[in-house]
Amino acid sequence: LSALQQQLSRLPVPFTLQQEEADEHGLCHCCIALAMFAKAFIDDLKRKEENCHPTAEEEAMKAEILKFCMRSLKEPLLEAELNQNKKSTLWLFAAEIMVSLPAIKEPIPGLLLFSSLKKFPMIDTSLSKESLACLAYLLFVQLITIDMFPAVFSPVFILQCNMDHINQLLSSLEKVEDDSLPVGLLDLKSFYNAPQNLRRVLTDCPFQHLRESGLKIFQLFINKLDVEAKHKFFRCMLKTSHHAGVEGYIVKNIRNQVHLSIKVRIKNLFELLPLLDLVLSLPQGAETDLLANMDRMMESLNLLRYLLITNINSFFNFQANMWEDFCRIKDDYLRMLRVSISMSRAYYSAEMKALKEDQRLKAKAKVVFVTQVLQSALVTFDLMESLIVRIDEITEEKLEELH
Repeated sequence: LSALQQQLSRLPVPFTLQQEEADEHGLCHCCIALAMFAKAFIDDLKRKEENCHPTAEEEAMKAEILKFCMRSLKEPLLEAELNQNKKSTLWLFAAEIMVSLPAIKEPIPGLLLFSSLKKFPMIDTSLSKESLACLAYLLFVQLITIDMFPAVFSPVFILQCNMDHINQLLSSLEKVEDDSLPVGLLDLKSFYNAPQNLRRVLTDCPFQHLRESGLKIFQLFINKLDVEAKHKFFRCMLKTSHHAGVEGYIVKNIRNQVHLSIKVRIKNLFELLPLLDLVLSLPQGAETDLLANMDRMMESLNLLRYLLITNINSFFNFQANMWEDFCRIKDDYLRMLRVSISMSRAYYSAEMKALKEDQRLKAKAKVVFVTQVLQSALVTFDLMESLIVRIDEITEEKLEELH
């Protein structure tokens, strides 16, 4: 079993269901054949244990089968794309492994919740950590053999016991090289759902330390995507997040990616203009609530300022008319933003004036609070306007340089 698994570990794991069905390298076919090969030994072991106490030889066989299961959980199942609604070859292989463990009298609750694997010193510690993390995923996410899991354990206890396995799965992302995940992976449901779930943590979770941890994982995920995948991911998040804080964070990452592209002289890999069309826009036109969208607005203006003060011409020169298109997008955005700032300032100034004249508000604390909110809004509009003025000045300087 060990020799066969060592040969299998050299084969690439398919990322998609289509690759799995094609099975170009024969990994899936070999996994099923290997499972059937191991099943013969498992059945023999079960038959012998029914009649008498296991001998030393049978204990050695049991340990070897357990090692086979643990190695299979790490390779290839830890990297496999599984879907319980589409029972693929690797999903069936995972089910065989999950059934094999209780068959050799190694119940899954004992492995996951009570560290029964420690009684097998021949199993490598790093192997056991990754294998048990995969085991927890197959049980609680893919629901393989979940009907065999005892119902007496409380959800809180199960979560506590699984935190190490969750951390192990999260840490595996750090092992992936930056800028290495191809754009095709974003078509997988799991790659779409993971950042969307992280977005919910960032926007809805009441606990700050969890939001901070979620943000670190979110950024780590972005770092692992290659240039084309980043572009697609940014577009997706700008269209679906519907949250100014998340959108502002994406705009900040766009600026970082442009900086990297200029620094390493990548020109045609990061298509900036389609993203600028999304970034440099007001969700509700001139009537956009600028305070609610402040994070996005400020990051957008900072991105514009950065594009103008840096050597952005060299970034655009590789394609005709890109500089003109950039200027058009910028001018349309700033024109609409000026109108929106003017309308917002007029509204909040009128509210401030009405508040000062209104004698019906007798609660002094409430008056002070509302006044502070209105003054803060007016200061924010002044800050936005000062950025716009600075952008106009830089634009004029650039135009003079061009002429």
